[in-house]
Parts: sequence; C-alpha cells; structure tokens
Amino acid sequence: MKKNHLTETEFKNLELSSLLLKGLGDAGFTHCSPIQDKTLPLSLRGKDIAGQAQTGTGKTAAFLLATFQQLINDESEQIKNPRALILAPTRELAIQIHKDALLLSKHLNLNLALIYGGTSYKAQLQKIRSNVDVIIGTPGRIIDFYKQKAFTLDNIQVSVLDEADRMFDLGFIKDIRFLLRRMPAPETRLNLLFSATLSYKVTELAYEHMNNPELIRIQEEQVTSKAIKQSAYCPSNEQKIALLIGALESRQPKRAIIFVNTKRCAEKLYDYLKVNDFNSAVLSGDVAQDKREKLLKKFQENQLTLLIATDVAARGLHISDVSHVFNYDLPQDPEDYVHRIGRTARFGAEGEAISFICEEYAYSMPDIETFIGQKVPVLKIPKEWLPEIKKPQRRPNSHFKRTGAGRSPKRSSYNAQRSGVSSSKSVTDS
Repeated sequence: MKKNHLTETEFKNLELSSLLLKGLGDAGFTHCSPIQDKTLPLSLRGKDIAGQAQTGTGKTAAFLLATFQQLINDESEQIKNPRALILAPTRELAIQIHKDALLLSKHLNLNLALIYGGTSYKAQLQKIRSNVDVIIGTPGRIIDFYKQKAFTLDNIQVSVLDEADRMFDLGFIKDIRFLLRRMPAPETRLNLLFSATLSYKVTELAYEHMNNPELIRIQEEQVTSKAIKQSAYCPSNEQKIALLIGALESRQPKRAIIFVNTKRCAEKLYDYLKVNDFNSAVLSGDVAQDKREKLLKKFQENQLTLLIATDVAARGLHISDVSHVFNYDLPQDPEDYVHRIGRTARFGAEGEAISFICEEYAYSMPDIETFIGQKVPVLKIPKEWLPEIKKPQRRPNSHFKRTGAGRSPKRSSYNAQRSGVSSSKSVTDS
C-alpha cells in the first residue's frame, strides 16, 4: 500500500486518549488521511462537521475517533446509555463500521450494538435493551426497536450520519429526521455528517439538525481516483461473456468485482463462469443476510476471488485489495460508476476498472464521462480476449434471451463511433 495518500499529521499529535492511540497503533495507523487531518482537530474539540471526501479515504475512522473521544470526555457521575448513534444506509456499511469500531475501541470500556434488518431480530433486540454505549445500524430496524421502547434517545451525545447522500437515494430521509428530532437539541451534542457529495439537500439537512457545522470538502482534481486505471471496450452483446472471460484470463485478478444491472444477468454470468472453471458468487438484493455475510467473508479471506454484484454492493463494501472492477453492464446512473470503480484503489492502493460499452447500455457512457470530467479510453479488443467458451445448460425458465433484439440506432452508432468501426461490423472485423 502506498503512503502518499496520507498527510504529515500524526495521530499522536492530536487530542486523542492514550487508549485510542493504542488502538490505532495496534491497527497500524500512524498518520492522518486528508479528511482526518481536516476534521479531527475540530471534531475533537466539539465542533460539528459536515465532511465530503471520496470513498476509501478514511471517513469512518474520522467519525469513530471523534465519537469515542467525546464519550471518553464525559465525566458525568451517572452515565446514561445509549450515548451515541451511528446511522448507515446499508447493512454492509453498518457491519463494516461496527468492525472498524471494535478495532479502534479495543482498549476502551465501551459496549457496541450492531442493528440492521434482515436477520437476528430477537438477538439484536436483546442486545439493544442492554447497557449499550454506541448503536451502529440502519434506520429501519433502529426505529422499530425505538418504537418498542427498547432504548431511548434522550441521552445521545454524538450523532453520526454516514453516506448522507445515499440516505436520500434510498428514501431514508424521513426516518433520519424521525430519529434526529427525538435526540437532545443539536447544540447539546456532537453532530457528524459524512458524504461523498455535499449536495444542496445534504447541506440543508446538516443546517437543519446540526449546530452550525463546519463544511469540510476534500477536493480532488478528478471525481475518480488517479490510482484507478480506467479503460473500456465496445463488444457486441454476443461478445460480452467471451470478452469477460478473456479479460479474466489475461488479467488474473487477485480479487475482482463484476458489476451487472440485473439479478438475471448476474445468474447468467455465474452459470457461464462456473462451466468455464471460474469460481464466483452472486451478491444481489434478495440474497439472504446470513448468506450475504458468508459470501463477503469468503471474498475478504481470498476463498473466493470473483464477486458478481448488482448495485446493492456499489456502496458500503470496504474490502481491501480489490485489484479489478469490471463494469459488465454500464450503470444507468453516472454516480454509480464512481461508486463501483471506487471499490478498487482504496487507501492508497492501485486498481484497474474495465468497462464494456455494449449495445444495451452504450447510451450511459456520455453521461458518465460528463460526470467524471474525463474521457474513458476505449481500446480495441485483443483477439485473445475473445476465446472459445463453454456454454452452460439452460436453467428452467431460461433467462438466456438475446438482449440486443430491437437495439436502438443511437446505441449502435455510439458504439461504432467509439470503436472506430462501421455499425454493421463487430469490433474485431476492423
């Protein structure tokens, strides 16, 4: 991992407890990232923060350290819990925050509760009814338990909103306001908000429920990290699977995520990869939570090197050493492109993002390039990247229908323009 993504500021020079510094040392953290360098000197002194930075830049540690220090500073004779609430938009992100929180608070006498929907209802309810210092979770399940009077928000000293922009995207903003309005007044607690973008609606939320927050923006010259090598290819719909297999054989990724737009496509890819001797798994919205956690654990522990994912995994997954991201389907929202390729090149590492500009989703690329402020290089498909592949047996109610039927002239002409060939030929005919 490269160190040039860090600043000269050392954690030991900040107003942090010796026990927190010990936890940081155990985790191997010595120097602040830019977002930590700009926010921690303020938040450690009780200043509210609305912070913006790219994914993978250390936002989680920035708000966890400030939260824990605030709780350590509490010298009340009679402490009433819970004292901190950390909200995340997805289960995966909540799980990762909890994991990081356990690491950093290893030497602290704090009780953490992880609360999210889809699993372990009774166990989570029992946990939150105990003497919990910090609640980490998703809004829906937390509100469910709150309405059952399993805990109170009367004593909250720190409130954290992570990925606030995603909260809006997923329709959680009413739930967020419900919880914030039941806490003590904003001026009596520390309020921390972090987001990939500080849009108007996010800043409006900040000023409504925070105490004159300091807006901290870590601006990058590019929306996407320079550490990510981006490229694209223009296959026909019939070439996409062979191209993916050829790319995997060529690149031999240490750990890769393949993004698709639909569950049907994910299942189709899984079948093709399996019959062609690639071990993969599918992560989509309807995968049961216990299975989802097992898959992610296997992926993190290198028991599984290929993860086929819909956009449920585009945010909230903090997995180190993802060497490659493949956009098998281009996303229809330009922001999703940024979050997808942001799964690689995390914490100063380097990575590669390869996108397929196919007939089905070619129209998305101009919007993506406008959003990221740069052109994605389009390369000619090497002949060896289109190998002969085995075909799986069709599943019942086969989903292997040709998606190129009825393709629009706009999409075909865009592919032809980017690949430099006539729209009547495939890219390998030139």
